[in-house]
Amino acid sequence: MTIVTLGIDLGKNLNSVVGLDAEGQVVLRRRVRRATLVELADRLLPCTVAMEACCGAHHVGRLFATKGHEVRLMSPEYVRPYVRAQKNDDNDAAGIAEAATRPTMRFVELKSQDRLDLQTLHRVRSRLVAARKALVNQLRAILLERGYTFRLGRKVLEREIDPFLAEPPSELSTRILTLVGDMRAEWQSLDERIDALNHDLAEHVRTDEAASRLTSIPGIGILGATALVAAVGDGEAFRRARDMPAWLGLVPKQMTTGGKPRLLGITKRGNTYLRMLLIHGARAALPSLSKQATPLGAWLRGLLSRAHRNVVIVALAAKLARIAWASLRRGISFERGWGQAVAA
Repeated sequence: MTIVTLGIDLGKNLNSVVGLDAEGQVVLRRRVRRATLVELADRLLPCTVAMEACCGAHHVGRLFATKGHEVRLMSPEYVRPYVRAQKNDDNDAAGIAEAATRPTMRFVELKSQDRLDLQTLHRVRSRLVAARKALVNQLRAILLERGYTFRLGRKVLEREIDPFLAEPPSELSTRILTLVGDMRAEWQSLDERIDALNHDLAEHVRTDEAASRLTSIPGIGILGATALVAAVGDGEAFRRARDMPAWLGLVPKQMTTGGKPRLLGITKRGNTYLRMLLIHGARAALPSLSKQATPLGAWLRGLLSRAHRNVVIVALAAKLARIAWASLRRGISFERGWGQAVAA
């Protein structure tokens, strides 16, 4: 029995495994536990191991890669058309193995443990920021129901809530005052945890050459640089890619009308988190970049004269993504004089 392609449908405890020979016939079908996968990797001759890019796939992929196997990770949406008959774990594993043999299939790069750790910092920070935002909104709503309004903005509320709690109005009950005080303490705790993660990300930028180069690009700060490095590594993935904005979903859709292409809104595909960071970074960098006597500044001023500001922000985000792609691919830092030429 010679297995050429091994499809694995990963589960929390049990994993379905399907092996295909050179002709695509199923020669192995079984269910194993996670610990048994390592033993299976030792027994098999070097082959192609295919999995969906889901939780735990990178860890298992690294285990198989150390045994000499070729690991291919795929997005679940690309595997779905190859699942036959009724959907179950065994059929999913067979579909995964079948999809891995397609010549036009797109594969996900196997990530190292360091890149996963860096990405985990971003995921935890994003969760804490969302929790802080929800807490602040709830605090504003509780006080609004009792006739006390505060101006918009987290920083504004942070400055005004402390004097309010220092001399609370007599109309508020002791229970509500205690509740508001606890929420304020929880808010401060979230701030400290977010600041600690920001410090960790800043330390990574100081020690990582690729992330340090990316911070030289306007609009891509510490968050954007570390998120890009966590997603794409040191640029090896994009040495084989053609266009980074398309991968991020920043390229507008097109429709041909009367023989002329017409640009529509940007797609919702790609990495949502990276796209959000790039757009926010472009929004922050737009005022200063548009005033500079550079090719990039001239391009922005011309675009602002004929398009809505939000359209310009997204266009600048796509421009910054191309500059970041060039910086990662060529291993060079950003220089304002060639920003327009590299991004064109």
